[in-house]
Amino acid sequence: MNAAASSPIDKANVAERLYRRRNIVNRIAIVMSCVAAVFGLFFLTWILWTTVSKGLGGISIALFTEMTPPPQQAGGLANAFFGSMMMCGLAILIGTPLGIAAGTWLAEYAGARKIGLVIRFVNDILLSAPSIVLGLFVYTLVVAQMGGGFSAIAGAIALAFIVLPVVVRTTDEMLRLVPAQMREAALSLGVPQWKVIVQVLYRGASAGIVTGIILALARISGETAPLLFTAFGNQYWSADLTQPMASVPVVMNQFTASPYESWQTLAWAGALVLTFFVLVLSLIARAILLRNKISHD
Repeated sequence: MNAAASSPIDKANVAERLYRRRNIVNRIAIVMSCVAAVFGLFFLTWILWTTVSKGLGGISIALFTEMTPPPQQAGGLANAFFGSMMMCGLAILIGTPLGIAAGTWLAEYAGARKIGLVIRFVNDILLSAPSIVLGLFVYTLVVAQMGGGFSAIAGAIALAFIVLPVVVRTTDEMLRLVPAQMREAALSLGVPQWKVIVQVLYRGASAGIVTGIILALARISGETAPLLFTAFGNQYWSADLTQPMASVPVVMNQFTASPYESWQTLAWAGALVLTFFVLVLSLIARAILLRNKISHD
């Protein structure tokens, strides 16, 4: 009788101890999460402050209008900015159509079949592959086959390999998020499959796909390793895509390792411009997603 009477009390005590333990574990997890966030924000702020403080002094009109200078002379990064713009733009033109086509096939035709799972797995591997490996691959595939001729085209192809898996993944995910009712409604009206994809699904997933393309552009704008093995670099202005071409990351890599203060100043200024460019692209991507969310709500 006593054991039976005390049973509810014992259960209450056990529940209370369990609640306290979970509460303690929860508070420890929250504290550790806050510490990790502060730790990351501290170093992020430190990096941004260093970039701004050292790069702001090099910002001038000459930075965008003059060529990369010889040692201990004034100059700018006009040819490097132009080269980065050309190669990144060409990489987007190459990688985006292929990525959208591949992502569409995965979402609408492969589905959950084995081949689709295998391709998604390979795409995830390519997504996380070191960029220097992609640069070496393009060097072997393109540069070496051309007799060791570095070129802007080879650099754009290397960057396109970085763009491709990002666009494939984004397109695949965004198309699968489109409600199935939209597909069924269009198909029930006798609309062909390709028209359903182009006129219905792409419209519903356009914000996410565009965001993925913008984020891919932000990623490749600061890549150095692939361009070292493909586009190489050029001290002068060059619009010939079959010849070596300068780029901001490669020039930064070269100038930061030099003992010349003028070159180091230009490198920090280039880093600041690239950081600002990536920030603007990230804000644009977030604005597109926010606008799409508001329109759906």
